[in-house]
Amino acid sequence: MTVNLLATVDLGSNSFRLLIGKINSDGTIVPLDQIKETVRLASGLDAKNNLTKESQLFALEVLTRFSERLSNFKKSQVRVVGTSTLRVANNSAEFITIANKALGFPIEVISGKEEARLIYIGAMHSLAYTTEKRLVIDIGGGSTEFIIGEGYEPQIMESVTMGCVSYTGRYFTDGQLTEANFNNAIYAARSKIQSMEHLFAEHDWLLAIGTSGTAKTLYDMCVENGLSTQISYDGMLQLKKKLIRAKSIKNITIAGIKDDRRAVIAGGLSIMLAIFEELGIREMTIADGSLREGVMYDLMGRKSDSDLREVTVVDLKKRYGLDVVQGERVANLAVYMQSQLIRPEKTNHENRKLLVWACELYEIGLSISHNDYHKHGAYILQNSDLAGFSKPEQTIVAELVKAHRGSVSKIFLKLRKMYRDKIKTGVVFALISFRISVILNRGRKDFNFIEVLKIDNVTKSGFSLLMSKEWLTNNPLTLFSLNEEIAQWLPFGYTVKLVGVKDDN
Repeated sequence: MTVNLLATVDLGSNSFRLLIGKINSDGTIVPLDQIKETVRLASGLDAKNNLTKESQLFALEVLTRFSERLSNFKKSQVRVVGTSTLRVANNSAEFITIANKALGFPIEVISGKEEARLIYIGAMHSLAYTTEKRLVIDIGGGSTEFIIGEGYEPQIMESVTMGCVSYTGRYFTDGQLTEANFNNAIYAARSKIQSMEHLFAEHDWLLAIGTSGTAKTLYDMCVENGLSTQISYDGMLQLKKKLIRAKSIKNITIAGIKDDRRAVIAGGLSIMLAIFEELGIREMTIADGSLREGVMYDLMGRKSDSDLREVTVVDLKKRYGLDVVQGERVANLAVYMQSQLIRPEKTNHENRKLLVWACELYEIGLSISHNDYHKHGAYILQNSDLAGFSKPEQTIVAELVKAHRGSVSKIFLKLRKMYRDKIKTGVVFALISFRISVILNRGRKDFNFIEVLKIDNVTKSGFSLLMSKEWLTNNPLTLFSLNEEIAQWLPFGYTVKLVGVKDDN
């Protein structure tokens, strides 16, 4: 039985991790099972920034093994996130399509800032609660996240493309551990940190916290070699000397380092030294929680209707001064139509949420210009940092907003590209519902269209739209717009038959 269980999978640039946890009655999560496999996905990028066939095959083998452990879980109980390497790989989309099938659950590639937010949540839930400001650092395989926050609330979130795998491969050629190689890696990392140093200098954080493999390994090395009781700057300088004396990665025999970390510790140590030097840190403590724990707490929030994405949408409405009532009018009718077109058991709850949010935000582009406002809106939504949204979710909302008006032919070409010519009827029906709802609500009146509208004769290629004949007669402009909309879908094999019916007396 998997009741009250959640599972998260973190597809990192260094390792893939599976976490299974149980939800307690007090809202805490107890880890029940953890599986980690070193994949080094970042090392699998070729000169053209594509994942090699070899790296993909190995990653798919790991995901297939994970799928066995997740076989009894429902999709609502599992969240899978991809990070730095899957963000930058040019062939990421192709790999994810295959990986989804191997794992059996959809993979979400999250932005750097979203990764930072989730890392902070995971770290804070593994420590005693306090309202003091904390700086959290997570050095991953391909990126490093910096977060300042109070309690469970992150305030400043940044992600930098430097990680233990990528830096070891770039600056320690053939595994050679020299003073010059360390200096080059440290200077490169410092130059990246300098561009955002001012953000952290303005906030008086009281405690620096490290999470994930690099930080935990450096902590173990400092402690087990008697250098310090935490990660300390002086201790890391001593570790650097020990590594240089080893001359090569294959010769590392320092206490506190595990076999799977030996190959990437040089890059990780260089980045951590650069962070300490640029941000003036002398000591850093460790948190057990990180990205996968943060994803799990975030998933628990979604299941209990405490969805950060809803908060983000509300914030966007306020920030851009949207007509909230109009957005709700459009959303209510679109969802009603969708529910008539697609049987409830066939409707994905998450996809319905994305449709609602697109409806509520469809006029966001008006903040730039009325001309092409749907395109402006899509640009805003695609390029903003939307807390709680994965990159695919963000893209879907942005594309829906862009597609709520304009040429159906262009929209259909985009759909074919997005879905690789396998466009699902549900996607088309959701879009038609959205577009018709916008047309009917153009007058911005509080009118209950459900009383004058009914859907019938639903097939995979169309449906009948039954509307009050009297209402259509009294609203000739809307009737004209509906007929134009219906005509646009015909060349693509979708027939919407508008039928005027007499009102019941």
